[in-house]
Amino acid sequence: MKAPGPLLSLTGAGVRFGEVTALRGVELRVYRGDFIALVGANGSGKTTLLRALHGQVAHAGARHVSGQGAVQAMVFQRPFLLRLSVWNNLRIALWLAGVPASQRRERAAEALQRAGLFEQRERPARVLSGGQQQRLALARAWAVRPDILFLDEPTASLDPSAKKDVEHLLAGFVRDGMTLVMSTHNLGQAKRLASRVVYLDQGEIRADLPSDRFFSEHVDGRADLFLKGELSWDVR
Repeated sequence: MKAPGPLLSLTGAGVRFGEVTALRGVELRVYRGDFIALVGANGSGKTTLLRALHGQVAHAGARHVSGQGAVQAMVFQRPFLLRLSVWNNLRIALWLAGVPASQRRERAAEALQRAGLFEQRERPARVLSGGQQQRLALARAWAVRPDILFLDEPTASLDPSAKKDVEHLLAGFVRDGMTLVMSTHNLGQAKRLASRVVYLDQGEIRADLPSDRFFSEHVDGRADLFLKGELSWDVR
């Protein structure tokens, strides 16, 4: 069940980059157990919203994080991996997260087993395939036990098999009760995985609905065009 109050909220959030308004008047609440898919045309503000939620970009308005949402992690489309072994990428992440030394070995091993990478643990992380690198990034994030995991287009550059592996991992995180917020261009992925869909258009949230309602109901004229593939760029 969701917590009675949000783990994280934005109120009246706005972001400008020079003359460009990337977000305006955003109101969004993230509850425990949510899997939110941020969708919209290129340039609609998905990544900026993700970064604002995670506290990575300065913005107008307010951002509030409850005590139950304090531990956060983010996985990018192209994850940054250290020039170290797969194993040490996990161990250093756990050290930076303040995990006690006595727990690091067990957590790292469990995360790599879950991601199907335990047998690769001594290999340099940067020689792994693209799909393996993304699974390593997910394992590293999962190992720190975040309250909220943010994902920016986590399967955009992967082949179908690697996408399936990543989606399988994410579905497992959901079953564990983890809270996820993901930007994606893959509407099928949003439909398969997300519990909520937030549709952005020109830096504004135009819809925030349970995923089944978003894909089955008339939401908004521009949202309808987007769902039909007729709105691929958000031109302002």
